[in-house]
Amino acid sequence: MSKEYTRAYWEKLGQELKIEGRNFINGAFCDALSGQTFVRIRPMDGKPGATLARSSAADIDLAVKAARDSFESGVWRHKEPLERKKIMLKWVELIRQHAEELAMLETFDVGKPVMASLTVDVRLCADGIQFYAEMIDKMYDEIAPTGPKARALVRKVPLGVIGAITPWNYPMIIDGWKLGPSLAAGNSVVLKPAEQSSLSAIRLAALAHEAGIPAGVLNVVTGYGEETGKPLALHPDVDMIAFTGSTEVGKLIMGYAAQSNLKRVALELGGKSPLIVFDDADLDAAASAAAWGCFYNSGETCHASTRLLVQRSIQDKLVKKIEEVARTITLEHPFEPSAAIGALIEEEHMKKVLSMIADGEKEGARRAFGAERALSETGGYYVSPGVFVDASNDMRIARQEIFGPVMVSIPFDTEEEALKIANDTIYGLAGAVFTTNMDRAHRVSEAIHAGTVWINTYDMSNFATPFGGFKQSGFGRDRSVHAIDKYCDYKTIWQQFN
Repeated sequence: MSKEYTRAYWEKLGQELKIEGRNFINGAFCDALSGQTFVRIRPMDGKPGATLARSSAADIDLAVKAARDSFESGVWRHKEPLERKKIMLKWVELIRQHAEELAMLETFDVGKPVMASLTVDVRLCADGIQFYAEMIDKMYDEIAPTGPKARALVRKVPLGVIGAITPWNYPMIIDGWKLGPSLAAGNSVVLKPAEQSSLSAIRLAALAHEAGIPAGVLNVVTGYGEETGKPLALHPDVDMIAFTGSTEVGKLIMGYAAQSNLKRVALELGGKSPLIVFDDADLDAAASAAAWGCFYNSGETCHASTRLLVQRSIQDKLVKKIEEVARTITLEHPFEPSAAIGALIEEEHMKKVLSMIADGEKEGARRAFGAERALSETGGYYVSPGVFVDASNDMRIARQEIFGPVMVSIPFDTEEEALKIANDTIYGLAGAVFTTNMDRAHRVSEAIHAGTVWINTYDMSNFATPFGGFKQSGFGRDRSVHAIDKYCDYKTIWQQFN
């Protein structure tokens, strides 16, 4: 990119930025009906940031009514497909025009490097919405086979009102994963972003309205999970909840759906992904993939390569190479152009990560390097990338999702042992195998019980590939053409002739 970005540039932009923290309902900004607010503490420096609406069930009711009214009126779903496509593509254009602003909002909220917010998160949000916009006028109904005296039309129809609950680790990317297909299918949406990361969601909704998406079709309600997410999941006039977050909360979401109206549920939840390295692997490639796969985004990635399963004879050599790669993954203030990773999301989460690190040492794992509090002089919440060795799969740090830049190395001797360890987890989101033996590569990749498995690489994908998990990593898929299916249902119209 031609523009020269410096820390001074981003600091100046941050000072000039007008930040909107109110709800966006029925095409307009509005305070919480109670008038209550809360202040978001900035992860990068621990200072007070934006003031946001602290919403409640009453605000959810208001947003759901706006969504329902817009859906029933047909103001969006009955538009010509080409017209809806043009509007969504205009929205994409506006996202790209406001990329720096959106990147700054994302970094203020979550503490990731602003250059990553700009070049990865904003870009992938726009690309994702564009992917689904371009599908709108290319979705066909079907004619089912019948006898000569009947015609059966099978139509794919929108569900109605979608409640989308999105997390704080990749807010814009995952907002795009939910909003793109749900709106392309013709639904209306109430988006509840994580309380830690609401700013970009509010701005996205305003840009959507500016692009021409009618009032009430996309609404954003901010607030705490118990006060807004729960009422949204329990709401009797919501037809589906699409949730990305922890497995624990995902279980609650399923319960709320059952308690209310048996609404559809799609869940993308936690992970503890195994990266298996055999002794014939390219160790430089494996080390780079493992380090970036675990430490990128400060480890706050659901499919991070947090369990390194390595053949015993090469463990020390591989961990040393991972340490060398980790030194190149610069941990700095998020406004520094050279920063590769930044702050953890909040102080409470940092304390949890440090507590799990301490527990790992108590259990007998040995810290090979890193995994320590860093940049404390900034007031922010930083932990350095690190690896534990001499671990076993029954240790807490090997079984529970840490959601920080912490990798656990578990040695194995045979392929059978590696697979047993890899699949000995409640999660099934992702995994990888590194080997030069392609027979083994395909055998092991088929045997790993996970939604995505990579061979001799990690975290490579595009919008053509579905993303989601097995087991307690959830069900339903984001990305790809298959994502639209979960926001639709099939309707048969049968015509009988004389």
